[in-house]
Amino acid sequence: MDKAAEWWPAPAKLNLMLRIVGRRPDGYHLLQTVFRFIDYGDRIAFRVRPDGVIRRALGNDSVPATDDLMVRAAQLLRAESGVASGADISLIKQIPMGAGLGGGSSDAATVLMALNKLWGIGFSLDRLAELGLRLGADVPVFIRGQAAWAEGVGEALTPLQLPAAWYLVLVPACHVSTAAVFSDPQLTRNAPRTTIRDFLAGGRLNDCLPVVSNHYPEVAAALRWLGNHAEARLTGTGGAVFAEFERAEQASELLRKVPECYRAFIARGLDTSPLLAMAGGSAEIDGASPSG
Repeated sequence: MDKAAEWWPAPAKLNLMLRIVGRRPDGYHLLQTVFRFIDYGDRIAFRVRPDGVIRRALGNDSVPATDDLMVRAAQLLRAESGVASGADISLIKQIPMGAGLGGGSSDAATVLMALNKLWGIGFSLDRLAELGLRLGADVPVFIRGQAAWAEGVGEALTPLQLPAAWYLVLVPACHVSTAAVFSDPQLTRNAPRTTIRDFLAGGRLNDCLPVVSNHYPEVAAALRWLGNHAEARLTGTGGAVFAEFERAEQASELLRKVPECYRAFIARGLDTSPLLAMAGGSAEIDGASPSG
């Protein structure tokens, strides 16, 4: 790691429930979901450049730089603000891709928040969230930094305070395509609307689960294994599955039993993102170590 660069957190998220309640004329799905951050995630370093160049110094080589949400976020912020500065951006990737944990969206949000501060732009959270929505529906929740009930395409957010919890997360060896899940003709698109009260009373359905389980047997197998030991749920469109526990010791005990075919980790639920704290001062991501 470059000790002279400034490192920022990009936390993962879990969708504690997900309902698909309609579809807009432009094809975007209308959702109801609950986002919760976890103390596990990527780390991104920034070095400000005076020449205006935006360069991915270290990142995910499987994604071309031109398609990388980090690079696109930096370019969008530079264009909208008119700043002359550039940046070298380095990513230490820990959130697996295609797992429904929000890695790309979180990385983009961190770039917007960090460069807004490092470039001295001073855009408000509302302005940054509007820019983030251009990059992806999940980006605004990472910018606003609060666990939230979400509606619309995921951008209409109501902050929540949730009970303390620890999560055991299993990541099967497959990459789930969000686009493929949302385009599947078998996907439920007219689920009855629910409420925050229903969620808090135990309504935790994920309407994507039947489609994902049907097309990704690895996810179905992970759900079966975890379901034999706890209440197993799917985050987002998957493929990661998770179980919630009141105490870290409960999650740790089950982690020791996870088959080696799964990447697995435990993480604490967070109502406030460490990114939000970093933007106003300092924060750290605890970075639970992966296992398996």
